[in-house]
Amino acid sequence: MAQKKLKLTLVRSIIGLSPKQEATVKALGLRRMHQTVSHDDTATIRGMIAKVPHMLKVSDEA
Repeated sequence: MAQKKLKLTLVRSIIGLSPKQEATVKALGLRRMHQTVSHDDTATIRGMIAKVPHMLKVSDEA
C-alpha cells in the first residue's frame, strides 16, 4: 500500500518569522511564496506543519 502524501504550499512570506519558524519552513523545502512541495504523511512532517500552520496550505495529494 502506498504511503499517503501531503501537498504543502507556502501562502505567506517568511519575512518577520522567528528564526525557528523560518528554519522549519525551509526544512520543509519551501523557499518562496506559492511554492508547492510534496511530503509523506508522517508524524515528523505533521509536527513541522503544526509549528507554522498560519503559513501553509495543506491538502491531500491524489
